[in-house]
Amino acid sequence: MRRKDRILSPENTELLLQKGEYGVLSTMGEEYPYGVPVSYVYENGAVYIHCAIVGSKLENIIRNPKVSFCVVGATQVLPGDFTTNYESAVLFGKAEEVFAEEKQRAMELLVQKYSPEFMQKGLDYIKNADSRVKVIKITADHLTGKSRK
Repeated sequence: MRRKDRILSPENTELLLQKGEYGVLSTMGEEYPYGVPVSYVYENGAVYIHCAIVGSKLENIIRNPKVSFCVVGATQVLPGDFTTNYESAVLFGKAEEVFAEEKQRAMELLVQKYSPEFMQKGLDYIKNADSRVKVIKITADHLTGKSRK
């Protein structure tokens, strides 16, 4: 990282990943890189996302499991200074599908993060959608965080 004064500590980088609302998953497509915003959870050094059982994300991950995942936290444009206060984290790692208990746990964490007041309804939804949903785990090889405040 060029600006060493902007590096987030590992603890603050993980905190940003835990509290972020959404992230951008970037995969390598056949012709172009492919970045797509997704909802996610972060636990124990890994990002979990859910998706349909077919699609560009999955095709790209099967072809090349190396991905990056970016989360942008709080931002504030400073027009008079021609800059922005921000915080961001980028995780570089490998993506793979998870199954059984790990898939169930990830789906429960997603419901807990995004719909905590509907936990029972979410558990019922998970049970009914299981065959129509895949869960992808991104295990971090390298993680960076940066901020300007």
